[in-house]
Formats: sequence, C-alpha cells, structure tokens
Amino acid sequence: MTTSNPSSRPSRAPGRPTGDTQAQRQQLLDIATERFAHHGIQATSLRAIADQAGVTPALLNYYFGNKQKLVDAMVEERFMPLVLHASESLAQAGDDPHALVAAFIRDMSRTAVEHPWISQLWVREILCEGGLLRERLMQRVAPLVPLLLAQRFAEAQARGALNADLDPRLMVVSLIGLTILPYAAAPIWRGVFANPQIGDDALITHTLALLRQGMEP
Repeated sequence: MTTSNPSSRPSRAPGRPTGDTQAQRQQLLDIATERFAHHGIQATSLRAIADQAGVTPALLNYYFGNKQKLVDAMVEERFMPLVLHASESLAQAGDDPHALVAAFIRDMSRTAVEHPWISQLWVREILCEGGLLRERLMQRVAPLVPLLLAQRFAEAQARGALNADLDPRLMVVSLIGLTILPYAAAPIWRGVFANPQIGDDALITHTLALLRQGMEP
C-alpha cells in the first residue's frame, strides 16, 4: 500500500478560496456594501475590504475581478432587488393614493431598518453631487418607483381622489424626503429627542398622519 506524500500534492493557488465559496462571496459583498455606504465608494479600497474580512485582496479579485465589478455586483445583488421589491409592493397597492403612500412608506421603513446601509448609500452616492451611483441608478430606478408613483398620483388627481393643489411629481419628492432622510439622519435626531417611544412604528404613524390631511381633495 502506497501513501501519498503531502509535499507532492498540488498547492492551492494564492488567493483561491476554500470551503463554502458562495457563502464567502456573499460575506465579502456584505462587507463591501457596508463600507461603500459609510466611507464612500471612491474612498474604499479593495485592501480595506479584504482587511476587514480577514482575507487577501487577491480573493476579492478572484470573486469579482476588480473594484468596478465589485460595485456592479453590489448594485445588482444588493441595491436593485430592494428597488424591485418596492416596485412590486406599489403595483399590489392598487390605484388608491392613500394605499400607495402607505405601501411606499411602510416598505421604505422596513427596508431602512433591515438594511441600514441603504439610506447612507443613497445620501452619499446618489443624493450628493459627485456620487458615483447617481446617473446609473437614476436611469434604472426612476421608471420603477418615482415615475410609477407620479403617474398613479396624477391619475388619482384626475378622477378627484387627490388634492388638486398637489403636484404629483413633488408628492414623490416629499415621500422620499420623509422616508429615506429621517433614517439617514437618525443618529442625530434620535440623540436630540432621546425618547424610547420614538421608534420605527412611531415614525411611520407620524408620516402617514402628516400626509393624510394634505392629500384629501
């Protein structure tokens, strides 16, 4: 009976993964997404992501190729699925403007709570001038949520179900401002108004109440 010599076995190439490769890839993508949101895409290096994950930059290159492809993966696998879910929720809400507003606010609140990085990424890479995701995502997100909402509001207004003084397009702007920005600024205002009763449910209730009277025709 012959025994194999460990030294004669092919050595693993540097930077190649071991174990559950899919789980490792997802972990690296999660870490990259968090760092992009909190430090900015341009300021985040592959080495910083690798150091936080306890791996080599070569492993990131193995999974994603380069930084641009890593950003692409973050957009396609982390950001866009949330946008598509929001679009589906609006489609299921029907044509009633109150139902549309409630669906949007509840979905955005749930998303911001379950994925805290999204509000920071929105502000840093889309809202702010020079954000690296602004042009790319606006072209894709606009038809799925903002334009869809504006069209539904305009239709509701035409049949007398929405306040005629409202601009359907600015309704969308107001909704985004009342949902994403409060979560992006939460560390500030939760510290100023230190009250355990001001939670996520209270924020949803407040926002819906704030809009309800203004929407009445």
